[in-house]
Amino acid sequence: MTNLLDGPADGRLDTHLDHHGRPPVLNAPQLVAQLRAAGLTGRGGAGFPTWRKVDAVLRAGGTPVVVANGAEGEPFSGKDRALLTYQPHLVLDGLQLAARALGARTAHLYTGPASADGVRAALTARRGTGLDPIPVTVTVAPDTFIAGEESAAVAAVSGRPAVPADKQRRITEAGVGGAPTLVQNVETLAQIALIARHGPDWFRSAGTPDEPGTFLATVSGAVVDPGVVEAGHGVRLGELIAAAGGPTAPLQAVLIGGYHGGWAPARRDLEISRAALAPLGASPGAGIVRALPANECGLVETARIAGYLAGEVAGQCGPCINGLPRLAGTMADLARQRARPGLPAEVARLAAMVTGRGACRHPDGTARMIISALRTFEADVAAHLAGRCLASASGGVRR
Repeated sequence: MTNLLDGPADGRLDTHLDHHGRPPVLNAPQLVAQLRAAGLTGRGGAGFPTWRKVDAVLRAGGTPVVVANGAEGEPFSGKDRALLTYQPHLVLDGLQLAARALGARTAHLYTGPASADGVRAALTARRGTGLDPIPVTVTVAPDTFIAGEESAAVAAVSGRPAVPADKQRRITEAGVGGAPTLVQNVETLAQIALIARHGPDWFRSAGTPDEPGTFLATVSGAVVDPGVVEAGHGVRLGELIAAAGGPTAPLQAVLIGGYHGGWAPARRDLEISRAALAPLGASPGAGIVRALPANECGLVETARIAGYLAGEVAGQCGPCINGLPRLAGTMADLARQRARPGLPAEVARLAAMVTGRGACRHPDGTARMIISALRTFEADVAAHLAGRCLASASGGVRR
């Protein structure tokens, strides 16, 4: 099976074409049918069926715009940067396939600063080859957590600050310049380029029947060889950790899905799929697996992340301006053993207060991650309330 990371990883067009060949040209019904049959879902974190997004833009009418989103503001993620560095032409093929099928006249590639020069070089190499009939504009994303949110991406490529918008109308109906806009993660577009070449049955030969295909996982933390690996949905946690060289110490938990993800016990047999992780309040998200060793405190790490997220806000609505700083501060009290009656309940209350009330999903994701920590580190919570910690960030042994 030819996967995203197969073939020459030099970013060159000639080796890309030698390995993959030129992409086919699909019309809109053909593209929607192939994506529906393949069961591809968005790889940016939300996991929405890709064919539904494409179909929504098609049904909106008019001349659409297509945006490849590779902003990757998540600190624990490196998959989009790796893909744009080593396989940029798969992303550009997918961007052209979608843009041509939808009848777009303009396309955008929205990327972090580290990938921008490489993307521009790839576009230059494709000039005059007929691969890019739709002109592509490269926009560099600011180095902020919320810059990769869908409406923030639309704002950025439109020349406005990269902050989320309160969506009175769906972006698939009115996005860049008021036109129907398809925003897809760069990994999703690369998968589209492969599905168009090899077909839905090929794509479904990996993963599970409900969650087909492969995904890119950024495995980091207490592992020997942190980096990006590719696996089918349904892979066991132990296999992902092994692909990253194995653990450097006994593990107590993993953060799955990143800063807006959820904590889960570090069980080797834990299946990485939406169905298996849902009871734990977690999701594969953008494919992030962060391994936490047994001698580091999960509450301290959660408080650190919460403090970072409280500072990464657009400043547009109450849940972010007021709610997240209070939530982060209360979580910090618990992490630092500043106990007071009802402290865990206060964390849960504040998490509930910010959920579902923001202009975007930033408060919801932050609250979800914190609530998962209270559940996964339940024994640590009890210990902190009693004035002691089960782990020491300086290398102590859990007791």
